[in-house]
Amino acid sequence: MPRLGPLPRPLRILPRFVQRWMPKGLYPRSLIIIIAPMVLLQGVVAGVFMERHWQLVTQRLSEAVVRDIAGVIDMIATFPGPENEAAIKRIAEDKLDLNIEILPPGPLPPSEPSPFFNILDDILSDELEDQIGRPFWIDTVGQSRIVEIRVDLGDKLLRVFARRNSAYASNTHIFIVWMVAASLVLLIIAILFLRNQIRPIQALAAAAESFGRGQAMPPDFRPRGASEVRRASLAFMQMRDRIERQIEQRTAMLAGVSHDLRTVLTRFRLQLAFLPEGEDRDELDHDVDEMARMLEGYLAFAKDESGEDVGELDLEPLFARFAADARLKNKKLDIDIIGDPRVTVRPDSFSRLVTNIVANAMRHGERVSLVARHEGRWLSVVVEDDGPGIPAESREEVFKPFVRLDEARNIDEGGTGLGLSIARDIARSHGGDVLLSTSAMGGLKATIRVPA
Repeated sequence: MPRLGPLPRPLRILPRFVQRWMPKGLYPRSLIIIIAPMVLLQGVVAGVFMERHWQLVTQRLSEAVVRDIAGVIDMIATFPGPENEAAIKRIAEDKLDLNIEILPPGPLPPSEPSPFFNILDDILSDELEDQIGRPFWIDTVGQSRIVEIRVDLGDKLLRVFARRNSAYASNTHIFIVWMVAASLVLLIIAILFLRNQIRPIQALAAAAESFGRGQAMPPDFRPRGASEVRRASLAFMQMRDRIERQIEQRTAMLAGVSHDLRTVLTRFRLQLAFLPEGEDRDELDHDVDEMARMLEGYLAFAKDESGEDVGELDLEPLFARFAADARLKNKKLDIDIIGDPRVTVRPDSFSRLVTNIVANAMRHGERVSLVARHEGRWLSVVVEDDGPGIPAESREEVFKPFVRLDEARNIDEGGTGLGLSIARDIARSHGGDVLLSTSAMGGLKATIRVPA
């Protein structure tokens, strides 16, 4: 079977152009789906109808007008003489609705270019040639309501003024008015109907977004709309209930495990306190401290912080603590806050997210840059350092739980390998993410982007 070659360049560009300018929302796209075929159909119908209507009706009217002019010419030829001209003029005006003048012989005016879309000029000229067959001159654009026709009779020059609507189909605007009025009525009905159908989908999307960010679901949310939207809303509510039950069970389990393990560690510390001081006791103290630190790391990773209420967090005091910590560690920290320092997040979990990233940067670099940019409804925090960085092929791996890099750094160097996993989980629970890249300072660049 022969293979088709690549599409021509215009056909390849067209989908991208349409996708770029196509509205993103479901409501405007639905309106386009309804309006575009309606406009296209009416355009085709109007084009075909108007063309046939104009051409056919104009041809019939022009044929009748030229037939009347031919009758006037026959009367002039049958009853020559100035004494009959007045009677011929009266008959033409009263019976044929034509205003005529019989002039002395002379040359016809020079022909002017006919309008591009004026079918009256072409049809009227064809009829004059077929029915009269004498030299003529017409003016269909000089006066909007009058058509002037001059015919060379040899020894006389006949000038005729006819009403434009007698030779041209000029009442087609009624059809256009009816077509536009019907389109507006259909458009209003479509807008009202679609708006009521889209609202339940928008409410479901808002509820899902709020739940994904750990916020309370809108109090007025309930299944509404079409049956498919109702089923999706019910499925979402059931899923939310199952997730909340699992979170409650896990929280209760973690509370019990934390209490029991901390009790055991406390016993170890008490027993170690009664041992004589020495190298063995120091090693055991170090092991107990390491176990406690690992336990805190595991519990922090397993703990869900989405139950924390959303509130306002001021970045300036948080960043001031980072600056004080950098001075104690003899690190250079550059801080810049662009926009409003007050953000709407879960304060404790977000503070922990930024603290982990900044602590990681100060652990592995001597110079650290911290820039927060709050514009619109988005907050981005960029942390850069001049440390060894992380290889590009390993940047996604370090976000996996318990993954530690041997040759590169990790946020929990010598620990559990959960730091970056916790950081990304907190960012994604806010509806954002954490991305790693190469810093202009030579080390690692961590970008936190969350809605705020």
